[in-house]
Parts: sequence; C-alpha cells; structure tokens
Amino acid sequence: MISVRNISKKYPVGKGELTAVNQLSFDVAPGELFGIIGPDGAGKTSLFRMLATLLLPDGGEALIGGCHVVKDYKQLRKKLGYMPGRFSLYQDLTVEENLRFFATIFHTSIDENYGLIRDIYEQIKPFKDRRAGKLSGGMKQKLALCCALIHRPTVLLLDEPTTGVDAVSRVEFWQMLQGLKSGGITIIVSTPYMDEASLCDRIALMQQGNFLTTGTPDGIKAAFAKPLLAVKADRMHQLVNAVREAPVVEDSYAFGEWAHAVMREEGHDRELESFLSAKGFRQVVVQQTEPTVEDCFLKLMRP
Repeated sequence: MISVRNISKKYPVGKGELTAVNQLSFDVAPGELFGIIGPDGAGKTSLFRMLATLLLPDGGEALIGGCHVVKDYKQLRKKLGYMPGRFSLYQDLTVEENLRFFATIFHTSIDENYGLIRDIYEQIKPFKDRRAGKLSGGMKQKLALCCALIHRPTVLLLDEPTTGVDAVSRVEFWQMLQGLKSGGITIIVSTPYMDEASLCDRIALMQQGNFLTTGTPDGIKAAFAKPLLAVKADRMHQLVNAVREAPVVEDSYAFGEWAHAVMREEGHDRELESFLSAKGFRQVVVQQTEPTVEDCFLKLMRP
C-alpha cells in the first residue's frame, strides 16, 4: 500500500542546511496502523507533509496505493485523508459548515459518506452549530478527523492527532482509530507519546530525521538485551547521578517516580542497593522491571 524509499528533506539554515528527513525507507501494509514515535524536531511533520503531497522531497520517492507523491499528486489526494498537527479547519465556520465545505471540495456530501463518520460525528453533533474555534481540544480533533474522512479515503495520515488534548480524549481518539482500521483504512500516525506506541501494529522510533528502529512494539521491547531495574530512594533528585556511578550500572535516567538503571549484567540488584546505601541514601528500593518503548528509545539514542 505504502512504499517509501530513501526519501529526504533539507532546509537552509544560515550558510548551511538542516537535514529534517534523512533518506528514510519503509513500507506500510494495507489495513495496517503504523506509528512514528519521536519528540518534537524529530522530522515527523516534514515526512508527513511529503507523504501528503504538500512538500517536495529533496531525494528519494514514495508510492501510496500505486500513486507517486510528486508525479501523481492530484490523483493521490483523492485517496488521502490528512490531519495536520495544528488545527487547520476554519475557526469561524460551524462544525456542520466545515464538514459540508470539505465534502464539497471532494465532490461528495455528508449524507453519501455518513456511515464512515457516524460513530465519530455523533459525539460532536450536539455542537454542530458551534463555531469550530470555540470547541474543546478533543472536539476539534474529532471534527478534523471527520473532515479528513468525509471523502472516504483509503489512507489516513495523522500528524500528532492527540497532542494537546486531555487523557480521556486521547483514549477515545485511539478507540476511533482502531474502528477505522477494522474497516480496512491504512493509517500512519505520529505521536510524541511513547505510551501510545503499544496501540499500533508496528512502529518506527524517529530522532533527528532517522529511524532508530522499526518493528512491532513487543518486538522492539524484546530486543532490549540488558537487565533493567527500577530504583527509588529518599533523595530522588540526586539518585540518577548516584546510580550512574555504580560500577555495575551501564546507564540510568529518570522514569516517572523512579530511576531506571540499565545493568551491565544480571544478578547485581543487592550490589546496587548496597552501593546506594553506602552513599547515604535511605529507603532504597531496587526491583526488576520490564522495558517499555521509552526505555528502548532512550537506549537507542545513546552513542
């Protein structure tokens, strides 16, 4: 369905240039939900804009449903639903007016494709006469998704659709994506939230224009080869640096209320606990923990 080969994008910066997307290659199967996970500045939006035919690549090529993103852009736009990270609908139009406008652009109507958006639109229908700019963040995202779907695309490109919305709206949005996927739509979604990675069929971890790795969330976590410990003590603000000093520790970083310690070898839990106690830490807790996608991302970022 989607085939990307060596696609790249550079921007002029002063007398030099910044490589936003560095010769990426990947494939997405029909009906797959493919996630691109990475922080701000990783290059996700530049990649999405190239796939959405809004930005010309500097090198490489991409085919979506057999259409070339540059040579066949007019034909491809009929197959694509694109939702940019920034809310881009008409704020002065009402919910219903926005939806009718986008339907008209694609020479269709709300009634003709209502079955596809029904479950989503019913949640915002009570506010159909409200201006889009007055909607909450979650409602804006639902409206934007309806507008991206109104012409019945076969591929959805969603650039950070859950950024800036509340936790409940994030859960609801991913439930909607799973419903669309079950209907056969191919979805590429980007997000800075590592916890959303497990909701995708496959993911790519992206940093500084490169994919650090690709695979299933479980497969990526299984490739974390080192023992991992979760550590807690009374002086948490000093704990990470102290853990790093332990000879049995390869790396350490803050992880929520804990510090995670990547160990050099198995079986040194007590040794780490004794090391920290000797450093003056109290109420030391050291326990084994399973790696998350975020642990894998941080490990891959290290030189």
